[in-house]
Order: sequence, then C-alpha cells, then structure tokens
Amino acid sequence: RGCSSRRDPNRRANEILRSAKLVRPFYFGIHEVTNTEYRSFLANHRTQPIKGINVDGDKFPVINVSWESAALYCNWLSRKDSLDVFYQIKNSKVLGINPAALGYRLPTEAEWSWVARSAPGSTEFFEYPWAGNFPPRGRSGNYADESANAILGRYVKGYNDGAPASTQVGSYHASLRGIHDIGGNVSEWINDYYAAAIDASRGRVQDPLGPRSGDSRVIRGSNWTSASATELRFAYRDSGKNGRDDVGFRIARYAR
Repeated sequence: RGCSSRRDPNRRANEILRSAKLVRPFYFGIHEVTNTEYRSFLANHRTQPIKGINVDGDKFPVINVSWESAALYCNWLSRKDSLDVFYQIKNSKVLGINPAALGYRLPTEAEWSWVARSAPGSTEFFEYPWAGNFPPRGRSGNYADESANAILGRYVKGYNDGAPASTQVGSYHASLRGIHDIGGNVSEWINDYYAAAIDASRGRVQDPLGPRSGDSRVIRGSNWTSASATELRFAYRDSGKNGRDDVGFRIARYAR
C-alpha cells in the first residue's frame, strides 16, 4: 500500500493512498549501484566533489546519472548476463518497455514501497527508515546530520551519522528485509513515469508499472540532504529525469 493517509500531518498532495497486489516474484538490489559497478558500463564516469568532499570512491553510490542512463545500464547488465532486455532503446533513447522480459530494470514504485515499508511476518507499514517517530535515532541512516549543515544550511538537530554527504553503500544497518540505504544516502530512480495525481478509483491494481507516459520519472527515498519529517518519510515522492548529486539507483528484475 502506498503512499500516505490523509491523516498524516506531513502528507503532500502527490502522496495518494493506493492499493496494489504484487503477484510476480522479483529480485531487488540489496544496495544502490556503486561507482565501480557503473564504471564497468561507462569507464570514464567520474563524480565531482561536493563542496570539497570526495564522493567518487569505489563503494560510493553512483550519482549525477540521469534516469535514461540508469535504464541503459540495466540493459547493458542484462546483455552481460544473457537476459532479455527490459527497456526498448533506440539511439540511446528509451522508447518503451517489455514487461515480459526478465532482464534488469529499475524497481517499480509499488515494489519499492512494499520493500521499504513492510517487513516479513508483519502487517504494519513503516513511516520512517527507523523505528518510531521523527527525529531519527542512533545512526539509522545517512541523512542531513549536523556535519551536513556547512553544505546545506539545514540539518536534523542533534543527529550525527558520520557523513556530511553521500557515503559508501552498506555503511548502516540493513532493513528488516536485508536492504541497505532504502532510506538515506541517495534517493533512487524508479521505473514509473511520474504523475502527481494517481487514479485511486481503480481499486487494487496488480503488478502496476505506472502511467504509460509522462515528462519525468518517480524518485523515491530520502537522502543525505533530507532534514525534515516530511522528506524523511517513506511516503515522500519526488520526480525528475536529469542527474542529481542526491539521486542514484538500484536494480531489480522479475524472477519469472
């Protein structure tokens, strides 16, 4: 179920609550794609420092990659592993998808929300990447902590995660599903086209792939710049199509 209830005081207008039924089994990346993994596809990819902070390390999540470049990476990896490609591409442009393909792709919004917000054996839907309410406790993830204030001019008061910008994947505890950085570090490109208003009248939909067209793509998950209760919720939705220094991606694919 995603995204947020009307009773949520931090809810934004684009967070329409909608039910989905996930029937097709799928694989979901344990961590975000790293610089090393992406450079296997594009050897000359380099990331410029953020305010003098090096974020180009081998195990750092790749950033400043457009949605389309992430899709191209998925197809490259599919061919490498002898899988049918998911994205239909011509002249380096994504023209469509092949839903029957078992090749790598970006997670759908429904998949991402289910993986992030639920846990095995539980019917509870989590609001944040940590237990309890805002603010975060301990070192639950890489958010806008006090060390990020010099870069951003905002931070979560009293929170220190040890990283002023993005950092190595897997640096914090995994979720109850074994997924690292599903909240924090970098936000993530999603397969779906973005729509601010979702048609909730259709009831529960099965294995949704999102709108058939659009001008931008969904971005989900908080990141190292997130400092407010609104941004840090799992229900928070963003959109774009060009690369950003707070957005990366992880891969998924259907199992059959």
